Amino acid sequence: MTETVKTGLLFAAAALLIVLDGTVSFGIFSGSWNSSLTILNMGLISAIMALGVNLQWGFAGLFNVGIMGFTALGGLAVVLTAMPVTEGAWSAGGFRIVGGLIFGAATIVAAVLAYTKLSAGRARSFTVLAILVVGFFVYRGIFDPGVAAVEEINPALQGNIGGLGLPVLLAWPVGGLIAAGAAWLIGKTALGLRSDYLAIATLGIAEIILAVLKNEDWLSRGVKNVVGLPRPLPYEVDLQKDADFIAGAASWGLDVTTASSLYVKTGYALMFAAVLIVLLVMAQLALKSPWGRMMRAIRDNEVAAEAMGKNVTQRHLQIFILGSAICGIAGAMMTTLDSQLTPGTYNPLRFTFLIWVMVIVGGSGNNFGAVLGGLLVWFFWIKVEPMGQLLMELVTSGMADGSALKAHLLGSAAHMRLFMMGLVLLLMLRFSPRGLIPEK
Repeated sequence: MTETVKTGLLFAAAALLIVLDGTVSFGIFSGSWNSSLTILNMGLISAIMALGVNLQWGFAGLFNVGIMGFTALGGLAVVLTAMPVTEGAWSAGGFRIVGGLIFGAATIVAAVLAYTKLSAGRARSFTVLAILVVGFFVYRGIFDPGVAAVEEINPALQGNIGGLGLPVLLAWPVGGLIAAGAAWLIGKTALGLRSDYLAIATLGIAEIILAVLKNEDWLSRGVKNVVGLPRPLPYEVDLQKDADFIAGAASWGLDVTTASSLYVKTGYALMFAAVLIVLLVMAQLALKSPWGRMMRAIRDNEVAAEAMGKNVTQRHLQIFILGSAICGIAGAMMTTLDSQLTPGTYNPLRFTFLIWVMVIVGGSGNNFGAVLGGLLVWFFWIKVEPMGQLLMELVTSGMADGSALKAHLLGSAAHMRLFMMGLVLLLMLRFSPRGLIPEK
């Protein structure tokens, strides 16, 4: 069997699972297209995230454990781009916030310049310390009153500066740009570290990003969440009031509630698939280009690549930025799908570990493998819980009703998700360490 045929069959199997979930009501299959399309949409977004991680790991061997942070920055981009400006926020304290941030950045730049320009000694140490201490207090004196003023504006519903009121689809590339900017800052300091230290650094920075989103209410409303985000497709409740849509739903024999949900989810699936295809084509072109061959050569032997005159750190920075930008785009798409930014839902298990499982299962170093892993692993991530419930019911079928062991086993079905994902990862690493579609 050729690799092309094998790849086609694997993607056909993934598509068949989605179709069966929409048409068959048996076992783990729901028989609901609403459920099936929900899984498909999140699977497409997960596949995009896996593609970004595969660029970093499969192309360059960079162990990025900060995927969650870049995804969250993509979600923040939707708020900053598409939400309308909070009335009175800029005049109340928005300009002070921006001025404080600029002054804080200028303080850091001044301290760095003083450290590099002055000769080593007590005078340099005192000057740098004085710049940082004075700059910190001036920064807080400018920044804090602005934050307090903005957060006092209708805190139950707003309390943040809002956004630019632009079309929400623009937030997707903006999410990539914000994530790319953060990746540049991180990469300039962390990419010189050994791989294990790089992993620790990216994980820590991702937690810092998430802590900022949870605590800076003026920016993202923190744990109070930003709801009612603009969408590229109508809200279902609006469609259900449209006379033409009601008539169209009736002609298809569907109730208007089901029809509106299917319409919106299908629209999202088409948009997400289009973005995935574009990114996949670009990733394939990059992989087969001289740049892609150079990246893999650097991954396989950095010392030899450096001996050939390649700037390894610079190339690592490039691929780190590209992969992080793709994760940022996926984060913006996910927040658009949810219609809300909820910083409390970002966690390493979902947005880092699971994405790595997708890359490993699909095939590290193979772009099609990363996409396949994203679709399959997400499907089974959702379906493992009902599978666990069926398994526990089978195991306990012979036990007496009221048995403490039976109750315990049935109650443990919800934990099967973590167990099964760990088991799948171990089995793949043992029997097919190169993944379902190995790197060529």
